[in-house]
Amino acid sequence: MALTGGIATGKSHCLRTFAELGAPTIDADVLARQAVAPGTAGFRSVVSRFGAGIVAADGSLDRSALADLVFSDEASRRALEDIVHPAVFAAIERWFESLGRRPEVTAAIADIPLLYETGRDRDFELVVVAACEPELQVRRLMERNGLSQEEADLRLRAQMPIALKTQRADFVIRTDGSTDDTDREVQQVWSEITSGATRRR
Repeated sequence: MALTGGIATGKSHCLRTFAELGAPTIDADVLARQAVAPGTAGFRSVVSRFGAGIVAADGSLDRSALADLVFSDEASRRALEDIVHPAVFAAIERWFESLGRRPEVTAAIADIPLLYETGRDRDFELVVVAACEPELQVRRLMERNGLSQEEADLRLRAQMPIALKTQRADFVIRTDGSTDDTDREVQQVWSEITSGATRRR
């Protein structure tokens, strides 16, 4: 099963709650950071493509500088995705294969922000989308990352609109309300999935 949504729609909170309920989970964002950690082939490829200006003083990638590049230029964003995505999806596939050898595991969740954008939704039996209103998404992103309205809008435009994702999802978790409200929705979705539900929408 895959969990997706949009930037600042509350995916990470939903993933943590699923994990607390007993779901095995894996986070594509964590895998992406590992794929371009210093010393990796991914790191060397990113520096080769974008230059030494995206390397921080400690030798790691300067994520802020890299984000400024890729969110303002689609070709640059695609180039970065071509470096990172193959490593991420290979790691996710290995993880699911390892779980397949554990008969006690009936469902597991991979958090993949760009699931629909990469066309990988067809790889999963079920897709859960974490969603909120775009205005709230922008506000959260500005507050969380210290971005201007223009910077936040650029990041949202780089992803498929959340309304389109909810139309294609098997389950939708609304995150517009309180964390308690979201947690109840996560619990309901997990209960349905583990009891054999295949699609709500």
